[in-house]
Amino acid sequence: MAFGVAELGTYQVSPKRSGFIALVRELRRSKAAIIGLAIIAFWIGVVIFGPFLAPYPPNEQRLEERLSPPSWRHPFGTDELGRDVLSRVIYGARLSLPTGFVVVGLTAALGSTLGAFAGFSGGLVDEIIMRLCDAVLAFPSLVLAMAITAAIGPGLLNALLAIVLVLWPEYARLIRGQILTIREMEYVLAARAVGVPERRILWRHVVPNTYPVLLVKASLDVGNAILIAAALSFVGLGAVPPTPEWESMVAAGRLKFFEWWIGTFPGLAIFSVVMGFNFLGDGLRDLTDARLRGMRGG
Repeated sequence: MAFGVAELGTYQVSPKRSGFIALVRELRRSKAAIIGLAIIAFWIGVVIFGPFLAPYPPNEQRLEERLSPPSWRHPFGTDELGRDVLSRVIYGARLSLPTGFVVVGLTAALGSTLGAFAGFSGGLVDEIIMRLCDAVLAFPSLVLAMAITAAIGPGLLNALLAIVLVLWPEYARLIRGQILTIREMEYVLAARAVGVPERRILWRHVVPNTYPVLLVKASLDVGNAILIAAALSFVGLGAVPPTPEWESMVAAGRLKFFEWWIGTFPGLAIFSVVMGFNFLGDGLRDLTDARLRGMRGG
């Protein structure tokens, strides 16, 4: 009997895992996902090889060249202190892009864990976690992030903490909904009937089946996290100057209308990264949507 249930559990989980691998392979069928991956790969390359690509040190001041428009010497121009904007955009990628990954990683880990416990445990645990989610979601994300950052003090780390505290309920509710569906499936009921520990059922058989949905949500939220961080830096609650960060560079250029290049190029960098993750997220969502797969004959 135990051997049969073990086979049942393996049978149920293995197709999910192979389906996840197939999902990744099917990305090549989605033009949106390919475009998104190309954009993301470009910026990851900039992050890795940034020190070799930047023509100048990011904080090197050349006051005699301050506010120079784009030229061969400075393709993106210079700012009010004579710093090369291209170099600062390149180095800013090494801060802004990892910021999005770190925030989404922490948010997904926290929200998914709480959502899994809420959905699988039910009862009082579910009620407490969901009411806490409702309390956070009652406020606009950006406004709440600003309030938290202002309360604990400006700075990049505090801004990241604020974003995590604001976004985790979305993951908790999403994973809870998936758990409530999966825990009623036959292989979960069979495993529980023969005495498989609840913790093993949760982490071995239930949670892995939520990964495709979690991947789609995370890919869409990297751009969202970067935008929230940009808004916090724009109002002076993010990275502290002279740190080369896209968001603070946009904030520095907002009052220089005629020196348009100071804020335009880092703004375009943010735009391209956000669009890249949105394209990737849309492609993943299309591939995981059962109705669209059915329309394609899959």
